[in-house]
Amino acid sequence: MSALDKIRQYHPELTALRRDLHAHPELGMGEHRTAEIVARQLEAMGVEVHRGVGGTGVVGVLRGRPGNRAIGLRADMDALPIEEQNDVPYRSGTKGVMHACGHDGHTTMLLGAAKYLAETRNFDGTVHLIFQPGEEGCGGALAMLEDGLFDRFPCDVVFGMHNRPGMPVGEYAISEGPAMAGGAFFDVTVRGKGAHGAHPEAGIDPVIAACHIATAAQTIVSRVVNPADPAVISITKIAGGDAYNVIPETATLAGTARFFSRKVGAQIEEGLKRVVEGVAAGLGCEASLDYRLIFAPTLNAADPTDAYVAAATELVGEAKVTRGKPPSMGSEDFSFMMEKVPGAYILVGNGEGAMPHNPRYMFNDEAIPFGAALYARIVERGLKQEG
Repeated sequence: MSALDKIRQYHPELTALRRDLHAHPELGMGEHRTAEIVARQLEAMGVEVHRGVGGTGVVGVLRGRPGNRAIGLRADMDALPIEEQNDVPYRSGTKGVMHACGHDGHTTMLLGAAKYLAETRNFDGTVHLIFQPGEEGCGGALAMLEDGLFDRFPCDVVFGMHNRPGMPVGEYAISEGPAMAGGAFFDVTVRGKGAHGAHPEAGIDPVIAACHIATAAQTIVSRVVNPADPAVISITKIAGGDAYNVIPETATLAGTARFFSRKVGAQIEEGLKRVVEGVAAGLGCEASLDYRLIFAPTLNAADPTDAYVAAATELVGEAKVTRGKPPSMGSEDFSFMMEKVPGAYILVGNGEGAMPHNPRYMFNDEAIPFGAALYARIVERGLKQEG
């Protein structure tokens, strides 16, 4: 019996588990209930469990036949600060919080793979089941790494996945090399001199300076970064003042930068600092930049990518596995783990529906066996007996 057929036998219980997680979402680094459910599920399977890795992270250690290699499988657990608009019996019961990105499904898929692998033990070596907190810009991957993730649980290779709305259930897509962009958040504070709106000559207007900074920042991508290197700078917030007739003392800007290499990320940071300080000074203001790397670029290594493609092809056939998917400007903090250990990150079809981070998004339970079986098969193939 194939891994996919075997895991389909667990589908009803996995669906119930996923819907329970959906009804009880928790924000990043506060996934206490979720982590405890994960830990208890693993313990019931006979998996060695380590709680509190990097805060609320959980790592399960599963050993098969004797072997020297180890594979890491990773799933994220956190939800988003969004008020759910779906009308389902298992709708979020936490006001202003919902699983709008499918991490409830990712957690369930990895638990499904763990159940299969614990029952079959058809592999040589060790599997580390990594349940990560705080993926949504909360630093969960870095927290686990700083807590000695790969020192305590050494891996030769790591694998992750994400659901993809708009792609049919039962299909997969992956790209070798850049898969998702690195991402940074930044805040700019512009300081001028307050005055009456009717007498601008008596002040130094930080709002005008902020507007010019927002415009000039776009020249970093168009005139500093190599045109062959995709990059995006988006100013997403701008604020200054509280009254119609008062020029304020300060104005603020905030936004995000996206890029596919650390080099380009550094160029953007340097360019923003130069623009922020220079434009403000030219208009008589002072300004400061707070630039924070939130996600490293997600780079799929060649051999793990090949392994994912081969395993997926065994499950569903070559026609349902897309290789060479264009990279996304979205970001994923599994990238920090992949900077330490070679790995690959694949998309799993979620069928038609709202895109992630939408209040009407919903993980498709029909995708659970396909994610779980791929995790399981990558272990069986990667930790197979040599000779």
